[in-house]
Amino acid sequence: MDRAIVHMDLDAFFVSCERLNNSKLHGIPLIIGGGDRGVVASCSYEARQFGVRSAMPIRMALRLCPEAKIIKGDYELYSNLSHTVTDIIQGKVPVMEKASIDEFYLDLSGMDKFFGCYQWTQEIVSTIKKETGLPISFALSANKTVSKIGTGEAKPAGKMEIRQTEIRPFLNPLSIRKIPMVGDKTFQLLSRVGIRTIRTLSEMPVLVLQQMIGISGKELWKKANGIDENPVIPYSERKSISTEKTFSTDTIDVPELKRILTGMSEKLAYQLRQEKWLTSTVVVKIRYANFDTETKQIRVAYTSADHTLSRVAIELFNRLYTRRMRIRLIGLRFTDLVHGNHQMNLFEDTEEQMNLYQTMDYLKNRFGADAVGRASGFDFEHKTTF
Repeated sequence: MDRAIVHMDLDAFFVSCERLNNSKLHGIPLIIGGGDRGVVASCSYEARQFGVRSAMPIRMALRLCPEAKIIKGDYELYSNLSHTVTDIIQGKVPVMEKASIDEFYLDLSGMDKFFGCYQWTQEIVSTIKKETGLPISFALSANKTVSKIGTGEAKPAGKMEIRQTEIRPFLNPLSIRKIPMVGDKTFQLLSRVGIRTIRTLSEMPVLVLQQMIGISGKELWKKANGIDENPVIPYSERKSISTEKTFSTDTIDVPELKRILTGMSEKLAYQLRQEKWLTSTVVVKIRYANFDTETKQIRVAYTSADHTLSRVAIELFNRLYTRRMRIRLIGLRFTDLVHGNHQMNLFEDTEEQMNLYQTMDYLKNRFGADAVGRASGFDFEHKTTF
């Protein structure tokens, strides 16, 4: 059976959400982000015409587009609208993957015998626009890679169908930057040897690509040739990650409890980043010596940053621990996860923090998760020795 995979992407999602609440924001350059030292979380198409892009330092964005209006962002609004769109799609398709807060994959394979997949997708899009007012683009093809590239070409508020026989003609003239797994370093490396279009990349010997960029060379070659067997992974809203510690001796050492909680936050946040998850809910649990168990939770902006998550965890602990009784267990859980990179939550981050996370994650990937950490959460008694 031929596959029918749809990629949907809400256009300039954060910007579109803000414009729903304030019609005066339509038609002007708009940047969503946090402060002069922060970075761009999202920007309007009017701002993009000046060269503004997501993850760009805001001070640089303002040099490119001095007239831009900056809004810090309303994560609760974005989260609620994302859930609304998710519910609409889930109620109309057999298999849906939520790739991020504003991005979805649909597997409509086999539905052509009942109803045209392209027409079906158009009706879903019409429902989303009618019920939320949000603009959305989509592309339909035989796999996730081609559909995602197609959506990018269709934006804004566009639609596209790429049939099997049209895949190579569609991909060939495009820049290799259009392939999702091609970042700046890979682009620069390939450009230096004259590989700038997908056609040229697709004609390269696989072994040569593997020698140039490593084991991912084969996967990159397959994508350049329009080959992608990755399935649409059914979405589950309830996914979470957690950890807890039971003490051999009940404790009332609050500074130590906070250190443990900070260390838990850092390790779980690192796991989020490695697996490309963002969390929007933090839950702290304590169990007293008499086995009474209590929890508190709070919604946060989608994030995988431990400096944010550890601060929230400590605040929850301060509100939760009120009995001054000895504790036998402490736990931490991050839930309401969506797929996405840390760039999605840039409302309060600075360039320095972004660079710090990249460096810390590099060291952890190379030397182990306990190789480096913040002093406030580091277990010096059981530290790893190199």
